Amino acid sequence: MNKVITLITILLFTSCSSTKQITDIKESVAQVNFVLNEWHEAAAQANYENYFSKMSKDAIFIGTDAKENWHLEDFKTFAKPYFDRGKAWSFSTLERHVYINSEGDIAWFDELLDTQMEICRGSGVLILTSKGWKIQHYVLSMTIPNENVDEVVKIKKIIELQTKLKYQ
Repeated sequence: MNKVITLITILLFTSCSSTKQITDIKESVAQVNFVLNEWHEAAAQANYENYFSKMSKDAIFIGTDAKENWHLEDFKTFAKPYFDRGKAWSFSTLERHVYINSEGDIAWFDELLDTQMEICRGSGVLILTSKGWKIQHYVLSMTIPNENVDEVVKIKKIIELQTKLKYQ
């Protein structure tokens, strides 16, 4: 009888623990979505302080140009004139997938965005800090339909030759 009670207790504890973990993950996903939505909204409203408050102090932003691999302070300098003129950029999320590690302190995501460059893809990593979730790494990529890759490569080949030579 004691074995049965012990088994039931273990099953109940495991079940409750598993339910709490699922609830914690869902809550974390909701918080990450909130941060990313606020971040995109801050850019659309040219709210410089709010935009950069969503990023960690050691954040990296990788843009669509091969030369755009910005550490936070450099990215702030680059972006400041766009924010100062009253509109930075406007990204509307079409789709997003968020994942949380088992410790609940790292999130990664991918998103499909409607932008002034048409559909783009964003992906990145957030870390949970004492001040909440912060974007630590973000990559913005333009999407190219597979049937148009050859045309785009022809254009890129000429433009990006100097970049290639820099790394040889």
